[in-house]
Amino acid sequence: MRKLFWLALTALLVDSSGGPGTADRSAADALRHPAEIRLRNIRQLTFAGENAEAYFSHDNRWLIFQGHEGEDRCDQIYIMDVEGRHRRMVSTGQGKTTCAYFFPDGEHILYSSTHAAGPDCPPPRPDYSRGYVWRLNPEYDIYTARRDGSELRRLTTTPGYDAEATVSPDGRTIVFTSLRDGDIDIYAMDADGTNVRRLTHELGYDGGAFFSPDGTRIVYRAHHPQDAAEIADYKALLETGLLRPTRFEIFVMDADGSNKRQVTRNGAANFAPFWHPDGRRIIFASNLHAPRSRNFDLYLIQADGSGLERVTYHELFDSFPMFSSDGRWLVWASNRNQARPSDTNIFLADWVE
Repeated sequence: MRKLFWLALTALLVDSSGGPGTADRSAADALRHPAEIRLRNIRQLTFAGENAEAYFSHDNRWLIFQGHEGEDRCDQIYIMDVEGRHRRMVSTGQGKTTCAYFFPDGEHILYSSTHAAGPDCPPPRPDYSRGYVWRLNPEYDIYTARRDGSELRRLTTTPGYDAEATVSPDGRTIVFTSLRDGDIDIYAMDADGTNVRRLTHELGYDGGAFFSPDGTRIVYRAHHPQDAAEIADYKALLETGLLRPTRFEIFVMDADGSNKRQVTRNGAANFAPFWHPDGRRIIFASNLHAPRSRNFDLYLIQADGSGLERVTYHELFDSFPMFSSDGRWLVWASNRNQARPSDTNIFLADWVE
C-alpha cells in the first residue's frame, strides 16, 4: 500500500570490499541522470514487471520487496541478495501482499497479505470516476514468518485494513497503519502482536511509518483535511474504503506518538519517507517539482524542515528509498530503463556524501 503507482542494461558483480560492484562502470553511469550527484555506480537489480518497496536486512546483505510480472496482477513478497541474485518468493503465493520488512535478526520477516480472505486477487483497481483514488483493501492483515516463508503467523485479526508495517531497530515494536477505529491512523504493537496502542488521532490519513535509527522517533506521511468540503470528501471516500492520495506532508513524532512536528509544507504528494543513518536527515519521494504529475523524484531534507535538496532528476517515477544501515548505499524503485512502459524496477547506488 506504500506502493503508489504501477509503474537489461547492467550486470552486477562483487567488488573487492565484498559489496556490490559493477562490471561496466559506463553502463552504470548510463542509468544516472547527470544532475544526480548524490548517486554513483547505479546498478539495476530487477529487469521486468512491477517491483517496489525494497528494504535492506540489518546486515545490508539482503533485500525484501514486493513484485509481480505478466498477467498476474497480485504482488507477492520476494527476497534477493544485494547483487540481485538468489531471488525467491517468501509469501504464500495466494492473495495480494504488500509492505514487507526484515526483523533485525535477519531471520524473520514481516508483511501484509489478503490470503486469509481467499486465494484470489482483490479487485485490481478502484473506480476512478471519483478521481484518482486508492483502495484500502480491508482484507489486509499483518503476518510474520521466517525468512524462507515458513512458520507463518498472523498478528492482526481486527476487521479492516492493517498494513504498512515496519519494525523498530531493537526488533521489539511494530508500527503499522490501520482503519480499526474508523480513521486511517498509525498504531504500534509488540513484536508478537500484543499491546496495541494508537499513536495518531488527527482526522485524516496517517501512515507509511519508519523508526529512526535509534528507535526514538518515527517519520511518516499524513494528510489532515481542513476545510468543510475537503473533510466531507475524505469521509465520503473512507466510507467506501477509498482514499484520495494527491496531497501528503512528511511528519515526525516520538516513538510513543508525542511531540508531532510537520517537516514539509509544500502541498504536493510527499510520501515514502525514510531516515538517513545519521538520524538527522530524511529522504522521501515527491512530485513537488510538478505537483499535477506522476513524475516523482527523491528529495533529502533535515528533520527540522530545512535544507531541502533534490536527489533524482529522471523524467519518470523514482520512489521508495532506503539507506543501508551504514549509509553506503541507497536502494529505490524507478521507472528508468524500462523494458516495457509498465515496468518498475529496483535499483541500488553508492551514496555520495
